[in-house]
Amino acid sequence: MTPDQKKRQYFGATGKRKTSIACVRLFQNGTGEGMVNGKKIKQYFDTAFQVENALAPLVIANLKASLDVEAIIVGGGKSSQSDALRHGISRTLLLLNPDFRPDLKRAGFLRRDARIKERKKPGLKRARRAPQWKKR
Repeated sequence: MTPDQKKRQYFGATGKRKTSIACVRLFQNGTGEGMVNGKKIKQYFDTAFQVENALAPLVIANLKASLDVEAIIVGGGKSSQSDALRHGISRTLLLLNPDFRPDLKRAGFLRRDARIKERKKPGLKRARRAPQWKKR
């Protein structure tokens, strides 16, 4: 974070997906720049789809060019981190302007996707996969 950004007012929220947690800050009167864990958003994520997925709420709100995004993301893989960032940006946009709620809700960005990996059970190979049964 630059010393200039420490002085600027921001709106912040947390987004989650699987085991990924994204702490997001949106700075007003920005240039549309995005930083994730100290790197530019296009350098941090592997594919263009992950970048577009993460910044989709800003496109819906038509604020992509006027807000700066800064996030710290821990846990999970890149795909779930992208979804966690999308969830965090959506929740932050509601703090900025509650009028965005119908559009973000229609797109499904406000619901936390709670699907996580099921734990392995004893006597099984995976969570539900049983060992092959042999009749004789």
